[in-house]
Amino acid sequence: MTRSRIGFAFLLALLALAFAGFVALGIWQVHRLHWKEALIARVDSRVTAPPVPAPPPREWPDVTAGNAEYRHVRLTGHYIRGRDTLVQASTDLGSGFWVLTPFKSDRGFVALVNRGFVPDRESIAAPSGEQQVTGLLRIAEPGGGFLRSNDPAADRWYSRDVAAIAKARGLGRIAPYFIDADRNANDDKGPVGGLTVIRFPNNHLSYAITWFVLAIMTIIGAAVLIRERFRSQKA
Repeated sequence: MTRSRIGFAFLLALLALAFAGFVALGIWQVHRLHWKEALIARVDSRVTAPPVPAPPPREWPDVTAGNAEYRHVRLTGHYIRGRDTLVQASTDLGSGFWVLTPFKSDRGFVALVNRGFVPDRESIAAPSGEQQVTGLLRIAEPGGGFLRSNDPAADRWYSRDVAAIAKARGLGRIAPYFIDADRNANDDKGPVGGLTVIRFPNNHLSYAITWFVLAIMTIIGAAVLIRERFRSQKA
């Protein structure tokens, strides 16, 4: 086989490999598109539904992001005052902190409630007496966030790590989730609730089109290469 034939075969192989890769990436983005659309539909249906009781301890082993996150839930009981945890936050209102406070349910278990956003490290005392909290169920965020790890010893928190916060505050066994409280009429005097981000970017269709267009371009490139090869042979 001559050197020109080897080069020609090598270029065709590269184009075939690129075509297969572009098609695979396009198909993957189509799958991601279906997944994202299903996620958006699921979240929309949950956040707009009437609140249901928060999962009790017997249901905790089955609580997952897929079957429970963003479910609209409610709790009746009282806040355990004096055990707030401030977690760094970036919101539509700017940078600041989430105020997480343990809440003792009248059904006997404790769950963390994210009462809302405050702009500085000055926590606002939770209301006393019996309260009813409604909000969105969220799955714990272990480890940290913002490229920084939680530091319980220094009381520096970058994610809402339920297990670590419970240990640091001596809360014992608590719900494996937390609740983002809804916004209410008293938020102008305290933490601002109802800031859960439920907007999910969905650019997968444009990505899929891009990969498929690139795949078509490799076919065109291969066709041009073959045509020029035959022309040179005839010449």
